[in-house]
Amino acid sequence: MKTRILAGWKTRFYSVCLMMLVSATATLAFAGNAAAQEAATPPATEMVAETAGVAEAAADVAAAEPAAEAAAEEEAVLDSGDTAWMLTSTLLVLLMIVPGLALFYGGLVRSKNVLSVLSQVLVVASVVIVLWAFYGYSAVFTEGNAFFGSFTEKSFLKGITVETLSGTIPELLFVAFQSTFAAITTALIVGAFAERIKFKAVLLFSVLWFTFSYLPMAHIVWGGGYLGELGAIDFAGGTVVHINAGVAGLVGAYFVGKRLGFGQTALKPHNVPFTFIGAALLWIGWFGFNAGSAAAADGTAALAFINTILATSAAVVGWTLVEAVSKGKPSALGAASGAVAGLVGITPACGTVGPLGAIVIGLAAGAICVWGVTGLKKLLKVDDTADVFGVHGVGGIVGAILTGVFTAPSLGGTGDADFSIGSQVWIQAVSIGFTIVWCAVVTVLALLVAKLAFGLRVSEEAERVGLDITSHGESAYEA
Repeated sequence: MKTRILAGWKTRFYSVCLMMLVSATATLAFAGNAAAQEAATPPATEMVAETAGVAEAAADVAAAEPAAEAAAEEEAVLDSGDTAWMLTSTLLVLLMIVPGLALFYGGLVRSKNVLSVLSQVLVVASVVIVLWAFYGYSAVFTEGNAFFGSFTEKSFLKGITVETLSGTIPELLFVAFQSTFAAITTALIVGAFAERIKFKAVLLFSVLWFTFSYLPMAHIVWGGGYLGELGAIDFAGGTVVHINAGVAGLVGAYFVGKRLGFGQTALKPHNVPFTFIGAALLWIGWFGFNAGSAAAADGTAALAFINTILATSAAVVGWTLVEAVSKGKPSALGAASGAVAGLVGITPACGTVGPLGAIVIGLAAGAICVWGVTGLKKLLKVDDTADVFGVHGVGGIVGAILTGVFTAPSLGGTGDADFSIGSQVWIQAVSIGFTIVWCAVVTVLALLVAKLAFGLRVSEEAERVGLDITSHGESAYEA
Protein backbone atom coordinates (compact mmCIF):
# COMPACT_ATOMS: atom_id res chain seq x y z
CA MET A 1 0.00 0.00 0.00
CA LYS A 2 2.82 2.39 0.87
CA THR A 3 4.54 1.69 -2.43
CA ARG A 4 1.37 2.32 -4.44
CA ILE A 5 0.78 5.65 -2.71
CA LEU A 6 4.35 6.71 -3.35
CA ALA A 7 4.14 5.67 -6.98
CA GLY A 8 0.96 7.66 -7.46
CA TRP A 9 2.59 10.67 -5.84
CA LYS A 10 5.56 10.46 -8.16
CA THR A 11 3.32 10.23 -11.22
CA ARG A 12 1.41 13.31 -10.17
CA PHE A 13 4.65 15.12 -9.40
CA TYR A 14 6.06 14.34 -12.85
CA SER A 15 2.87 15.52 -14.52
CA VAL A 16 2.78 18.78 -12.60
CA CYS A 17 6.45 19.49 -13.39
CA LEU A 18 5.94 18.77 -17.07
CA MET A 19 2.90 21.07 -17.21
CA MET A 20 4.88 23.80 -15.45
CA LEU A 21 7.68 23.56 -18.03
CA VAL A 22 5.27 23.66 -20.97
CA SER A 23 3.35 26.60 -19.50
CA ALA A 24 6.48 28.57 -18.65
CA THR A 25 8.00 27.95 -22.07
CA ALA A 26 4.81 28.96 -23.89
CA THR A 27 4.41 32.12 -21.81
CA LEU A 28 8.01 33.23 -22.29
CA ALA A 29 7.94 32.42 -25.99
CA PHE A 30 4.76 34.49 -26.41
CA ALA A 31 6.33 37.39 -24.51
CA GLY A 32 9.51 37.14 -26.59
CA ASN A 33 7.59 37.13 -29.86
CA ALA A 34 5.50 40.13 -28.77
CA ALA A 35 8.63 42.07 -27.82
CA ALA A 36 10.29 41.15 -31.11
CA GLN A 37 7.27 42.32 -33.12
CA GLU A 38 7.13 45.57 -31.18
CA ALA A 39 10.84 46.19 -31.79
CA ALA A 40 10.44 45.39 -35.48
CA THR A 41 7.69 48.02 -35.94
CA PRO A 42 9.23 51.48 -35.56
CA PRO A 43 7.03 54.43 -34.66
CA ALA A 44 5.79 56.58 -37.51
CA THR A 45 7.93 59.66 -38.16
CA GLU A 46 7.91 62.43 -40.68
CA MET A 47 10.08 61.59 -43.66
CA VAL A 48 11.06 65.17 -44.59
CA ALA A 49 14.65 66.16 -45.23
CA GLU A 50 16.15 69.01 -47.19
CA THR A 51 18.97 68.40 -49.66
CA ALA A 52 21.44 70.29 -47.50
CA GLY A 53 20.49 68.24 -44.44
CA VAL A 54 20.97 64.95 -46.29
CA ALA A 55 24.35 66.05 -47.58
CA GLU A 56 25.42 67.09 -44.09
CA ALA A 57 24.29 63.76 -42.62
CA ALA A 58 26.17 61.88 -45.33
CA ALA A 59 29.30 63.87 -44.59
CA ASP A 60 28.96 63.10 -40.87
CA VAL A 61 28.63 59.39 -41.60
CA ALA A 62 31.64 59.45 -43.90
CA ALA A 63 33.69 61.21 -41.25
CA ALA A 64 32.53 58.78 -38.55
CA GLU A 65 33.41 55.61 -40.50
CA PRO A 66 37.19 55.85 -40.09
CA ALA A 67 36.76 56.53 -36.36
CA ALA A 68 34.43 53.53 -35.99
CA GLU A 69 36.85 51.31 -37.89
CA ALA A 70 39.73 52.52 -35.73
CA ALA A 71 37.74 51.78 -32.58
CA ALA A 72 36.87 48.31 -33.83
CA GLU A 73 40.50 47.61 -34.62
CA GLU A 74 41.51 48.86 -31.18
CA GLU A 75 39.00 46.53 -29.49
CA ALA A 76 40.22 43.59 -31.54
CA VAL A 77 43.80 43.73 -30.27
CA LEU A 78 45.02 40.85 -28.14
CA ASP A 79 46.17 41.84 -24.65
CA SER A 80 48.95 39.62 -23.35
CA GLY A 81 48.21 40.49 -19.71
CA ASP A 82 44.55 39.55 -20.03
CA THR A 83 45.51 36.38 -21.87
CA ALA A 84 48.02 35.35 -19.22
CA TRP A 85 45.46 35.91 -16.46
CA MET A 86 42.77 33.94 -18.26
CA LEU A 87 45.16 31.04 -18.92
CA THR A 88 45.87 31.01 -15.19
CA SER A 89 42.18 31.31 -14.30
CA THR A 90 41.29 28.35 -16.51
CA LEU A 91 43.88 26.20 -14.77
CA LEU A 92 42.58 27.35 -11.38
CA VAL A 93 39.00 26.34 -12.22
CA LEU A 94 40.28 22.97 -13.45
CA LEU A 95 42.01 22.62 -10.07
CA MET A 96 38.61 23.10 -8.45
CA ILE A 97 37.24 20.00 -10.19
CA VAL A 98 40.12 17.57 -9.89
CA PRO A 99 41.44 17.36 -7.26
CA GLY A 100 39.36 19.97 -5.34
CA LEU A 101 35.76 18.80 -5.72
CA ALA A 102 36.79 15.16 -6.06
CA LEU A 103 38.61 15.16 -2.71
CA PHE A 104 35.89 17.21 -1.01
CA TYR A 105 33.24 14.66 -1.99
CA GLY A 106 35.55 11.69 -1.63
CA GLY A 107 36.15 12.43 2.04
CA LEU A 108 32.42 12.77 2.76
CA VAL A 109 31.49 9.26 1.66
CA ARG A 110 32.36 5.94 3.26
CA SER A 111 35.64 4.23 2.44
CA LYS A 112 33.96 1.59 0.27
CA ASN A 113 32.65 4.29 -2.10
CA VAL A 114 35.47 6.81 -2.31
CA LEU A 115 36.81 5.66 -5.69
CA SER A 116 33.34 5.64 -7.22
CA VAL A 117 32.87 9.31 -6.30
CA LEU A 118 36.33 10.27 -7.55
CA SER A 119 35.59 8.47 -10.82
CA GLN A 120 32.19 10.08 -11.23
CA VAL A 121 33.58 13.59 -10.76
CA LEU A 122 36.48 13.03 -13.17
CA VAL A 123 34.56 11.20 -15.90
CA VAL A 124 31.48 13.44 -15.79
CA ALA A 125 33.64 16.55 -16.03
CA SER A 126 35.59 15.05 -18.92
CA VAL A 127 32.47 14.07 -20.87
CA VAL A 128 31.02 17.55 -20.42
CA ILE A 129 34.20 19.26 -21.63
CA VAL A 130 34.13 17.18 -24.81
CA LEU A 131 30.44 17.96 -25.37
CA TRP A 132 31.18 21.64 -24.75
CA ALA A 133 33.48 21.63 -27.77
CA PHE A 134 31.00 19.61 -29.85
CA TYR A 135 27.97 21.83 -29.38
CA GLY A 136 27.87 23.40 -25.91
CA TYR A 137 29.86 26.55 -26.60
CA SER A 138 27.86 27.21 -29.75
CA ALA A 139 24.54 26.72 -27.96
CA VAL A 140 25.45 29.27 -25.27
CA PHE A 141 27.50 31.99 -26.95
CA THR A 142 25.87 32.46 -30.33
CA GLU A 143 22.75 34.39 -31.25
CA GLY A 144 19.52 32.47 -31.04
CA ASN A 145 16.35 32.92 -29.04
CA ALA A 146 15.70 33.72 -25.38
CA PHE A 147 16.68 30.21 -24.27
CA PHE A 148 19.20 28.69 -26.68
CA GLY A 149 21.83 29.89 -29.07
CA SER A 150 22.62 28.00 -32.26
CA PHE A 151 23.74 24.39 -31.82
CA THR A 152 25.46 24.42 -35.21
CA GLU A 153 26.96 27.87 -35.85
CA LYS A 154 30.16 27.13 -33.92
CA SER A 155 29.72 23.38 -33.41
CA PHE A 156 33.03 21.54 -33.15
CA LEU A 157 34.52 25.05 -32.77
CA LYS A 158 34.30 25.69 -36.50
CA GLY A 159 35.33 29.16 -37.53
CA ILE A 160 37.47 29.64 -34.42
CA THR A 161 41.20 29.89 -35.13
CA VAL A 162 44.29 30.97 -33.23
CA GLU A 163 43.69 34.45 -34.63
CA THR A 164 40.05 34.72 -33.49
CA LEU A 165 39.55 36.95 -30.47
CA SER A 166 36.91 37.19 -27.77
CA GLY A 167 37.41 40.67 -26.42
CA THR A 168 41.13 40.94 -25.72
CA ILE A 169 41.87 37.21 -25.40
CA PRO A 170 41.93 34.35 -27.92
CA GLU A 171 38.48 32.89 -28.40
CA LEU A 172 39.94 29.41 -27.96
CA LEU A 173 40.96 30.44 -24.45
CA PHE A 174 37.47 31.73 -23.71
CA VAL A 175 36.08 28.40 -24.91
CA ALA A 176 38.44 26.56 -22.57
CA PHE A 177 37.61 28.79 -19.60
CA GLN A 178 33.88 28.36 -20.04
CA SER A 179 34.23 24.60 -20.51
CA THR A 180 35.50 24.30 -16.95
CA PHE A 181 32.37 26.07 -15.67
CA ALA A 182 30.14 23.59 -17.47
CA ALA A 183 32.22 20.69 -16.19
CA ILE A 184 32.22 21.61 -12.51
CA THR A 185 28.52 22.51 -12.51
CA THR A 186 27.52 19.09 -13.80
CA ALA A 187 30.02 17.30 -11.54
CA LEU A 188 28.65 19.09 -8.46
CA ILE A 189 25.39 17.16 -8.76
CA VAL A 190 26.89 13.71 -8.22
CA GLY A 191 27.55 14.41 -4.54
CA ALA A 192 23.81 14.45 -3.80
CA PHE A 193 23.13 10.81 -4.76
CA ALA A 194 26.59 9.36 -4.15
CA GLU A 195 27.02 5.82 -2.78
CA ARG A 196 23.97 4.25 -4.43
CA ILE A 197 23.59 5.24 -8.10
CA LYS A 198 24.69 3.29 -11.17
CA PHE A 199 27.71 4.70 -12.97
CA LYS A 200 26.16 4.47 -16.43
CA ALA A 201 23.01 6.19 -15.15
CA VAL A 202 25.15 9.05 -13.86
CA LEU A 203 26.76 9.48 -17.26
CA LEU A 204 23.51 9.44 -19.24
CA PHE A 205 21.85 11.80 -16.78
CA SER A 206 24.84 14.16 -16.95
CA VAL A 207 24.72 14.36 -20.74
CA LEU A 208 20.99 15.12 -20.73
CA TRP A 209 21.17 17.60 -17.87
CA PHE A 210 24.14 19.43 -19.37
CA THR A 211 22.31 19.76 -22.69
CA PHE A 212 18.90 20.82 -21.44
CA SER A 213 19.62 22.57 -18.12
CA TYR A 214 23.14 23.96 -18.04
CA LEU A 215 23.33 25.14 -21.66
CA PRO A 216 20.02 27.01 -21.72
CA MET A 217 20.60 28.55 -18.28
CA ALA A 218 24.06 29.76 -19.33
CA HIS A 219 22.60 31.26 -22.51
CA ILE A 220 19.63 32.74 -20.65
CA VAL A 221 21.93 34.56 -18.20
CA TRP A 222 25.24 35.10 -20.04
CA GLY A 223 24.50 34.55 -23.71
CA GLY A 224 21.97 37.31 -24.29
CA GLY A 225 18.91 35.32 -23.23
CA TYR A 226 15.83 36.05 -21.17
CA LEU A 227 17.30 36.70 -17.70
CA GLY A 228 20.24 38.65 -19.06
CA GLU A 229 17.86 40.94 -20.92
CA LEU A 230 15.74 41.22 -17.79
CA GLY A 231 18.75 42.64 -15.94
CA ALA A 232 19.61 39.76 -13.59
CA ILE A 233 23.09 40.10 -12.04
CA ASP A 234 25.09 36.89 -11.95
CA PHE A 235 28.75 37.71 -12.28
CA ALA A 236 30.21 34.20 -12.00
CA GLY A 237 27.37 31.70 -11.66
CA GLY A 238 25.02 31.97 -8.69
CA THR A 239 22.03 30.84 -10.75
CA VAL A 240 23.79 29.21 -13.68
CA VAL A 241 26.10 27.09 -11.53
CA HIS A 242 25.08 26.78 -7.89
CA ILE A 243 21.30 27.04 -7.75
CA ASN A 244 21.13 25.02 -10.96
CA ALA A 245 23.30 22.21 -9.56
CA GLY A 246 21.78 22.44 -6.08
CA VAL A 247 18.22 21.94 -7.30
CA ALA A 248 19.32 19.08 -9.56
CA GLY A 249 21.03 17.44 -6.59
CA LEU A 250 17.91 17.76 -4.45
CA VAL A 251 15.63 16.27 -7.09
CA GLY A 252 18.17 13.55 -7.82
CA ALA A 253 18.46 12.59 -4.16
CA TYR A 254 14.68 12.20 -3.98
CA PHE A 255 14.55 10.09 -7.13
CA VAL A 256 17.40 7.74 -6.28
CA GLY A 257 16.20 7.35 -2.71
CA LYS A 258 17.90 7.17 0.66
CA ARG A 259 20.98 5.09 1.33
CA LEU A 260 20.54 1.80 3.17
CA GLY A 261 20.59 2.55 6.88
CA PHE A 262 19.98 6.28 6.50
CA GLY A 263 18.39 7.60 9.67
CA GLN A 264 19.08 4.31 11.46
CA THR A 265 22.85 4.13 11.60
CA ALA A 266 25.54 6.80 11.42
CA LEU A 267 26.79 7.20 7.85
CA LYS A 268 29.89 9.18 8.70
CA PRO A 269 32.48 10.72 6.36
CA HIS A 270 35.40 8.36 6.11
CA ASN A 271 38.17 10.95 5.73
CA VAL A 272 37.62 14.51 6.98
CA PRO A 273 41.20 15.54 6.04
CA PHE A 274 40.33 14.71 2.40
CA THR A 275 37.33 17.01 2.62
CA PHE A 276 39.37 19.71 4.34
CA ILE A 277 42.07 19.58 1.64
CA GLY A 278 39.38 19.57 -1.04
CA ALA A 279 37.82 22.71 0.44
CA ALA A 280 41.23 24.43 0.52
CA LEU A 281 41.80 23.58 -3.14
CA LEU A 282 38.33 24.81 -4.00
CA TRP A 283 39.08 28.14 -2.32
CA ILE A 284 42.32 28.53 -4.26
CA GLY A 285 40.71 27.55 -7.54
CA TRP A 286 37.74 29.82 -6.92
CA PHE A 287 39.88 32.89 -7.57
CA GLY A 288 40.01 31.77 -11.18
CA PHE A 289 36.29 31.08 -11.09
CA ASN A 290 35.34 34.52 -9.76
CA ALA A 291 38.13 36.91 -10.75
CA GLY A 292 38.53 35.09 -14.06
CA SER A 293 34.92 35.93 -14.90
CA ALA A 294 36.07 39.51 -15.48
CA ALA A 295 37.77 38.11 -18.62
CA ALA A 296 40.56 40.64 -18.10
CA ALA A 297 43.35 41.53 -15.69
CA ASP A 298 41.71 44.73 -14.52
CA GLY A 299 40.05 46.46 -11.59
CA THR A 300 36.92 44.30 -11.78
CA ALA A 301 39.07 41.19 -11.47
CA ALA A 302 40.78 42.74 -8.45
CA LEU A 303 37.39 43.51 -6.88
CA ALA A 304 36.22 39.94 -7.44
CA PHE A 305 39.51 38.69 -6.02
CA ILE A 306 39.33 40.57 -2.71
CA ASN A 307 35.62 39.83 -2.37
CA THR A 308 36.38 36.12 -2.72
CA ILE A 309 38.91 36.35 0.11
CA LEU A 310 36.66 38.37 2.40
CA ALA A 311 33.37 36.57 1.87
CA THR A 312 34.92 33.13 2.31
CA SER A 313 36.69 34.13 5.50
CA ALA A 314 33.50 35.69 6.87
CA ALA A 315 31.55 32.53 6.05
CA VAL A 316 34.05 30.35 7.91
CA VAL A 317 33.63 32.63 10.93
CA GLY A 318 29.83 32.62 10.59
CA TRP A 319 29.54 28.84 10.26
CA THR A 320 31.97 28.23 13.12
CA LEU A 321 30.12 30.60 15.47
CA VAL A 322 26.72 29.08 14.71
CA GLU A 323 28.06 25.57 15.12
CA ALA A 324 29.81 26.45 18.38
CA VAL A 325 26.61 27.94 19.81
CA SER A 326 24.22 25.26 18.54
CA LYS A 327 26.38 22.18 19.06
CA GLY A 328 28.83 23.33 21.69
CA LYS A 329 31.84 22.40 19.56
CA PRO A 330 32.98 23.84 16.23
CA SER A 331 34.17 21.16 13.81
CA ALA A 332 36.82 21.06 11.10
CA LEU A 333 34.21 19.66 8.71
CA GLY A 334 31.97 22.63 9.53
CA ALA A 335 34.75 25.14 8.90
CA ALA A 336 35.51 23.53 5.54
CA SER A 337 31.82 23.53 4.64
CA GLY A 338 31.59 27.17 5.71
CA ALA A 339 34.38 28.09 3.32
CA VAL A 340 32.50 26.49 0.43
CA ALA A 341 29.26 28.20 1.50
CA GLY A 342 31.01 31.58 1.43
CA LEU A 343 32.48 30.89 -1.98
CA VAL A 344 29.05 29.95 -3.29
CA GLY A 345 27.38 33.00 -1.75
CA ILE A 346 29.80 35.55 -3.19
CA THR A 347 29.92 34.01 -6.68
CA PRO A 348 27.03 36.00 -8.22
CA ALA A 349 28.06 39.22 -6.46
CA CYS A 350 31.85 39.21 -6.55
CA GLY A 351 32.23 41.69 -9.41
CA THR A 352 29.53 44.16 -8.39
CA VAL A 353 29.54 44.51 -4.59
CA GLY A 354 32.03 46.29 -2.36
CA PRO A 355 34.28 44.59 0.21
CA LEU A 356 31.94 45.32 3.13
CA GLY A 357 29.04 43.89 1.16
CA ALA A 358 31.12 40.77 0.52
CA ILE A 359 31.70 40.31 4.24
CA VAL A 360 27.97 40.55 4.97
CA ILE A 361 27.17 38.09 2.18
CA GLY A 362 29.79 35.67 3.50
CA LEU A 363 28.50 35.85 7.07
CA ALA A 364 24.92 35.33 5.90
CA ALA A 365 25.81 32.40 3.62
CA GLY A 366 27.88 30.69 6.31
CA ALA A 367 25.23 31.04 9.01
CA ILE A 368 22.21 30.18 6.84
CA CYS A 369 23.86 27.17 5.21
CA VAL A 370 24.33 25.60 8.65
CA TRP A 371 20.55 25.49 8.77
CA GLY A 372 20.49 24.31 5.16
CA VAL A 373 22.44 21.14 5.97
CA THR A 374 20.70 20.48 9.29
CA GLY A 375 17.22 21.89 9.87
CA LEU A 376 16.17 22.27 6.24
CA LYS A 377 17.55 18.86 5.36
CA LYS A 378 15.42 17.28 8.09
CA LEU A 379 12.35 19.19 6.97
CA LEU A 380 12.82 17.98 3.41
CA LYS A 381 13.48 14.41 4.59
CA VAL A 382 16.09 13.90 1.90
CA ASP A 383 19.36 11.99 1.84
CA ASP A 384 21.59 14.52 0.10
CA THR A 385 24.90 12.77 0.71
CA ALA A 386 27.25 15.74 0.27
CA ASP A 387 24.68 18.46 1.07
CA VAL A 388 24.71 19.78 -2.47
CA PHE A 389 21.42 21.60 -2.03
CA GLY A 390 22.10 22.71 1.54
CA VAL A 391 25.33 24.44 0.53
CA HIS A 392 25.14 25.20 -3.18
CA GLY A 393 21.40 25.63 -3.53
CA VAL A 394 20.81 27.58 -0.32
CA GLY A 395 24.10 29.49 -0.55
CA GLY A 396 23.39 30.37 -4.16
CA ILE A 397 19.94 31.71 -3.28
CA VAL A 398 21.32 33.80 -0.41
CA GLY A 399 24.06 35.21 -2.64
CA ALA A 400 21.74 35.95 -5.55
CA ILE A 401 19.27 37.87 -3.38
CA LEU A 402 21.94 39.86 -1.54
CA THR A 403 23.58 40.72 -4.85
CA GLY A 404 20.53 42.82 -5.55
CA VAL A 405 21.08 44.65 -2.26
CA PHE A 406 24.82 45.27 -2.07
CA THR A 407 25.35 46.16 -5.73
CA ALA A 408 23.77 49.50 -4.78
CA PRO A 409 26.37 52.29 -4.92
CA SER A 410 25.06 53.64 -1.62
CA LEU A 411 26.24 50.37 -0.04
CA GLY A 412 29.60 50.32 -1.78
CA GLY A 413 28.55 48.48 -4.94
CA THR A 414 29.21 49.30 -8.57
CA GLY A 415 25.61 49.83 -9.64
CA ASP A 416 24.47 52.86 -11.61
CA ALA A 417 23.51 56.09 -9.87
CA ASP A 418 19.80 55.30 -10.37
CA PHE A 419 20.17 51.74 -9.04
CA SER A 420 17.03 50.56 -7.22
CA ILE A 421 17.50 47.89 -4.54
CA GLY A 422 13.84 46.92 -4.57
CA SER A 423 13.66 46.52 -8.34
CA GLN A 424 16.93 44.58 -8.53
CA VAL A 425 16.01 42.25 -5.67
CA TRP A 426 12.76 41.50 -7.50
CA ILE A 427 14.69 40.70 -10.68
CA GLN A 428 17.04 38.49 -8.70
CA ALA A 429 14.07 36.67 -7.15
CA VAL A 430 12.54 36.12 -10.59
CA SER A 431 15.83 34.68 -11.84
CA ILE A 432 15.99 32.33 -8.83
CA GLY A 433 12.43 31.13 -9.35
CA PHE A 434 12.98 30.65 -13.07
CA THR A 435 16.15 28.64 -12.42
CA ILE A 436 14.48 26.41 -9.84
CA VAL A 437 11.51 25.57 -12.07
CA TRP A 438 13.54 25.06 -15.25
CA CYS A 439 16.18 22.91 -13.54
CA ALA A 440 13.70 20.83 -11.53
CA VAL A 441 11.65 19.89 -14.59
CA VAL A 442 14.69 19.08 -16.73
CA THR A 443 16.20 17.03 -13.91
CA VAL A 444 13.02 15.00 -13.51
CA LEU A 445 12.85 14.25 -17.22
CA ALA A 446 16.56 13.39 -17.45
CA LEU A 447 16.31 11.03 -14.48
CA LEU A 448 13.27 9.35 -15.99
CA VAL A 449 15.15 8.72 -19.23
CA ALA A 450 18.16 7.34 -17.32
CA LYS A 451 15.86 5.15 -15.24
CA LEU A 452 14.16 3.75 -18.33
CA ALA A 453 17.50 3.11 -20.03
CA PHE A 454 19.58 1.62 -17.21
CA GLY A 455 17.76 1.93 -13.91
CA LEU A 456 19.05 4.43 -11.37
CA ARG A 457 20.04 2.47 -8.31
CA VAL A 458 22.47 -0.38 -7.74
CA SER A 459 21.23 -3.54 -6.04
CA GLU A 460 21.09 -3.77 -2.25
CA GLU A 461 23.94 -6.26 -2.28
CA ALA A 462 26.11 -3.98 -4.42
CA GLU A 463 25.37 -1.06 -2.11
CA ARG A 464 26.30 -3.08 0.97
CA VAL A 465 29.58 -4.24 -0.57
CA GLY A 466 30.39 -0.78 -1.88
CA LEU A 467 30.49 0.80 -5.32
CA ASP A 468 34.28 0.74 -5.52
CA ILE A 469 34.24 -3.05 -5.87
CA THR A 470 30.89 -3.62 -7.55
CA SER A 471 31.03 -0.77 -10.08
CA HIS A 472 34.76 -0.34 -10.67
CA GLY A 473 36.40 -3.56 -9.52
CA GLU A 474 38.92 -1.92 -7.23
CA SER A 475 39.35 -0.78 -3.67
CA ALA A 476 40.87 2.40 -2.27
CA TYR A 477 42.16 0.71 0.87
CA GLU A 478 43.41 -2.84 0.65
CA ALA A 479 42.95 -4.87 3.82
